[in-house]
Amino acid sequence: MRTILLVEDNEMNRDMLSRRLERKGYRVEVAVDGLRGVEMAVSHAPDLVLMDMSLPVLDGWEATRRLKAAPATRHVPVIALTAHAMAGDREKALQAGCDDYDTKPIELPRLLGKIEALLGGAAGPADATDKESP
Repeated sequence: MRTILLVEDNEMNRDMLSRRLERKGYRVEVAVDGLRGVEMAVSHAPDLVLMDMSLPVLDGWEATRRLKAAPATRHVPVIALTAHAMAGDREKALQAGCDDYDTKPIELPRLLGKIEALLGGAAGPADATDKESP
């Protein structure tokens, strides 16, 4: 089973996304701020990180830079999640080291496609083509 580290400070977003990813066959670990996300990425070795960019303690931009600078975590794909779909945000996320970028509100089929592309396939037996709305 593949593990996703979800770094998200909004409880409603965390709960909704965690449940949906678990139903798709992923194990989900959760961090509520950027610093804890970096610590958990090192200690739990997730297969992928979903990183909110607007986080307390350490924002997602800096957390991603730290993950990509550390030998133990630089190989872990990071998908930026942000409600700030401003011009240039995608490029900023990629420059910080993110491997992909997605906007909130989350469209689960689109996000699953990005996750599976980075992980090289589905999580497990669950059907990732489910068109369930977020």
